[in-house]
Parts: sequence; C-alpha cells; structure tokens
Amino acid sequence: MRRREFIVGLGSAVAWPVVARAQKIWRIGFIAHGQSKAYEAALFERLQQLGYVEGRNIIIERRYAQGSAERFQEFAAEMVRLKADVIIVNTTPAALAAKNATTTIPIVIPTAIDPVGTGLITNLARPGGNITGGAVLYAELATKRLELLKEVVTGLSRTAVLWNGANPANALAWKETQGAARALGVTLQSHEVQGPKDFEVAFAKMAEERPDALLVLDDALTVQYQKEIVDFATEKRLPSVFAGKERVEAGGLMSYGPNLSDQFRRAGDYVDKILRGAKPADLPVEQPTKFELVINLKTAKALGLTIPETLLATADEVIQ
Repeated sequence: MRRREFIVGLGSAVAWPVVARAQKIWRIGFIAHGQSKAYEAALFERLQQLGYVEGRNIIIERRYAQGSAERFQEFAAEMVRLKADVIIVNTTPAALAAKNATTTIPIVIPTAIDPVGTGLITNLARPGGNITGGAVLYAELATKRLELLKEVVTGLSRTAVLWNGANPANALAWKETQGAARALGVTLQSHEVQGPKDFEVAFAKMAEERPDALLVLDDALTVQYQKEIVDFATEKRLPSVFAGKERVEAGGLMSYGPNLSDQFRRAGDYVDKILRGAKPADLPVEQPTKFELVINLKTAKALGLTIPETLLATADEVIQ
C-alpha cells in the first residue's frame, strides 16, 4: 500500500494548461554528484508532461561531480556563463555553490536537508533570495529509524552510521541521531565519507568494529554509492535502514522517509512556475507530511530476522 500526501505550496499543477513555447528555448542546468536514474526520470518526465521537451524547447545542461564536491563551484560558475534560466541541484553542497555563484538565476533543490539551518533560505514559507524547492526531514526522523532497528534487531546495542561529512546539512542529522541513540540506549559508531575513496576505508573500519546494524544518512553522495553500501551490508549480514526506499529495493532491509521520486516530480512544477514568471523568493519550500515505511522481507529472511507482524501491518510496502 502506498500513500502520499504533500503540503500544497504551489497549487495543483493541473491548473496550468500546457501551452506551446516554440518562441523560447529554455536552458536548464542540472548539477548532481552522479546519476540517480529514478529521481532524474521523475523530474524530467514531469517537465515533459508540462510541455517541456528536450531538444525542442529546452536544453538540459547536465553536470555530474562523480562524488567530488569541489567540482560544484566549477559547475555553478559554468551555468552562470551559459546563462541558464534555472539551475536544478540535488544536494546541499551544490545548492550552496550555486547560491555563491549567482543571486539572480533561480535555483531549485528537490530535497534540501535543513535548508534554513544551512543558510540556503531565510524561512520555509518565504524563502527570500533565489532558491526554493522541497525539504526533507532527515534529522527529525533519526529517532524513528533507530526505533525501527531496535524493534527488529534483538539486543541492538551498537549501530554504525554512514554519512557524508562534507555535506553541511548532515551535521544536524548527525546531531539528532546522536540524541536519539542516547535516548534509546544505543551506541553509535560514526563513519564519515566525503568522496568515492572514503567508502572502502569506512567499510574496512565497520568490518573491524562489527556493529549490530547500519544506519545510513542518505544524501546525494550515499545515494550514488547505494549499490556498494547495500552489497557491503549484505556481505557482512548487517541489518540496514535508510531514508529512501530505492535502497531497500536494491536489497537493504528497511527505509523510512518521504517518497523522493515524488519530490523530484514536484521540482518540475517549481521549474514550470518559475519559467512562467514566478520568483523563487515567493514560492514556499514544501515539506512532506507523509512518510513511507518499506521493508524487504527477502533480505530479512536472508539475515535470519523475523519482522514483527505489527510492523509489517503498518508498512506501506513489503518487498517479498
């Protein structure tokens, strides 16, 4: 069962009729760590539904840092030189780089983590400046994810936390996770990654420390390396919990969080409204109000875990 509900900040996209835009070719920048096919597909399919067809009335300038966050500044400067009409970013470090590069080109971020705390926007209702989009509540959901692990893993005492330390938005998420762990009597083992080379080191340290479970603070970098993370958890028989269900579909144990593909689709609505003349400063940043619990029962069986019936009954999706 899948249920989605979002605060309506832009109004229904249906209210905007699709019109021909042959007289204008829009240039849209897209900056990311690496390709996230499901999310990008959701975004660009939504733009196509709204009448924006690549090669006809939009040009999409895609730039991928391949895990090297220092390239975001270079890409942002390039988008300014190219005179992009809108810049879409899918990670806070890229958003900060774009914000530093331009105060006039609109910037849309589908899944900002703590956008106010990181200085991206002034407040959610009236962002101010040139940035808007969607926010995710990873920090606030830290307690729930640890509770899920504790409910499934008998005698849980040590949990490894894998997170991108180069993303300033994750600082609050890590702080909240520490507070949740203290309340639940769980010891955390921090494993920071900041680029592709750090994963091997983090995995080796985790294998040495032998935690009871793995919690991943999802962001664009860890999403890019989801296969490696899931493969490691499978090999080491580590129960794992994530924010996005795509990691569970890939073989992780559980996820709890908003539907990120939906948020990327909503980003298409933001782009559409901006290209029609709206100012990012006046477009409220949306927060999801419905969260999905997804459980991979096949993975649970492989780990020798029994998922409580009460938990299965509340799951939005169970992968057999």
